[in-house]
Parts: sequence; structure tokens; C-alpha cells
Amino acid sequence: KERRPGETRVAATPETVKKFVTLGAEVFVESGAGQASNISDHEYQAAGASVGLSAADVVKEADVILKVARPMNGADGEDEVSGLPRGTILLGGLQALTQKDLMEALAKQNVTSFAMELMPRITRAQSMDILSSQSNLAGYKAVIDAAATFGRAMPMMMTAAGTVAPARVLVFGAGVAGLQAIATAKRLGAVVLATDVRYAAKEQVESLGGKFIVVDEEAMKAAETEGGYAKEMGADFKKKQTQAVRAEVLKADIVITTALIPGRPAPKLVATD
Repeated sequence: KERRPGETRVAATPETVKKFVTLGAEVFVESGAGQASNISDHEYQAAGASVGLSAADVVKEADVILKVARPMNGADGEDEVSGLPRGTILLGGLQALTQKDLMEALAKQNVTSFAMELMPRITRAQSMDILSSQSNLAGYKAVIDAAATFGRAMPMMMTAAGTVAPARVLVFGAGVAGLQAIATAKRLGAVVLATDVRYAAKEQVESLGGKFIVVDEEAMKAAETEGGYAKEMGADFKKKQTQAVRAEVLKADIVITTALIPGRPAPKLVATD
């Protein structure tokens, strides 16, 4: 069961449990693990899993442990790492490049870790690409949550009593999450603008009906890595980007920030003022 506040996902579903059982594995699930995902203990049992009473019961004899979020490590309020049996294999979204203390604690515990967020973006690994699948959902949910909070209609409303202008949505980052956010906001009838350091994103944004904000065309064309990620840009570009985007932030009703740099803190793109 995931223990981080707000985490409603679970690392196995009855469907994936069946696959493990078919492969000859014994599957143990902590009681109530799927509750926040609307999956009952009974459904796991019907799929062939043994439902354990506690996390300690489940991991006691485990060879492989599946998690969604990284395990808590003392400083988080609970210590899940010390409860992992020595020599086990752990798979999950571990944020390995930024969580040095956690990685050291897992190594000390003699746990072999597979950080799923580091899965290479190659064709053979596509079915294991957790970043793309979860970012896709995050981009969609960001717009749905924003629309609910916004308090007005998203599309233009023309009535006999007058016209309400459509919402203006500004999306930072046109990767998987950003593109899904653009598509969702557009489907809801908003006017959508987007910015990304990669110039290649311009065509994708426009194909979804968004308007792309160009900062520095030459610098943007050199900003994409071979793996399709955005590079961190220099101070000069960031200054130009801030100026170019500032006016749009002020006019926007909704701003969605999706920009990420692997292994580093996300860039701060909206100034406090």
C-alpha cells in the first residue's frame, strides 16, 4: 500500500497479478493496497494473489517488491526502507537522480533497485515507460482540475444575454504532459498558448490548435537531446523567455506548468509578482 500523502495509485492491478501468476510467481498484496484505486482485496484474491495483513507480512519473504512512489526513508515520517528484506529487488518510481539519501539507504540494505523513471526512451522499452503514461494523465487532470477551480465557462458562450470570452490557457512545456494539457484545454473550448525550449514542439502545439510562443529560434532548435528531452537553457535564454512569456502570463486565466529536467529541480517559470 502506498503511504505517501495524496498517492492513490497502486503498483499492481488484478490484471497484472494474473500475468505474474501465469508466469509461475506467487503474488502477495497488502490488505487495503488497492482501496484508493477502487480495487478490493477480493478482486486481488480472485486474480490469484494472497492478500497479506500488513506490509511487513507481504515483504517478509519477497524476492521482488513493486511500488509506485519511492519508499519513505525516516525523514518522510515513516521508514519503509529498513523493513525491506536484504537482497530483495525493488521496482518503482524512485526519483533516483535526486534522492541520494534514499539510494544510499537502499544500497546499505543490500536492495537491488530498478528506478522505472530511468527507463530509456527506445522502442523496445515503450511498454515500460512510466513517465509517458503518467505524464499523459497528469496533463489531462491538470486541465480538468483547473477548469473546476476556474469558476467560469472554458469555451466562448454566446447567448441572448451577451457573450462570455473563452478562457485563456497558457501551458509551459510541450512534452507528453503539455501536449495532453493543450489538447484537453482545446477540446473544452479554451484559447491555448504554449511555450517550450524545443523548437520542434512548435509543429506539435499548432497541430493541436495551440499558438506557440517563440523566444529564440536558433537556441530552441539546439535545445533537444537525442532522447527527446529538453536541455537546461542558459541564463540569456531564460531572461528572454521570461520577458516573452510574462505578458501572456498576465493575460492568462489558467497557467499549467509541466516543464521538467531529468535529475534536476524543475525550472521556476512564473515569477511571484
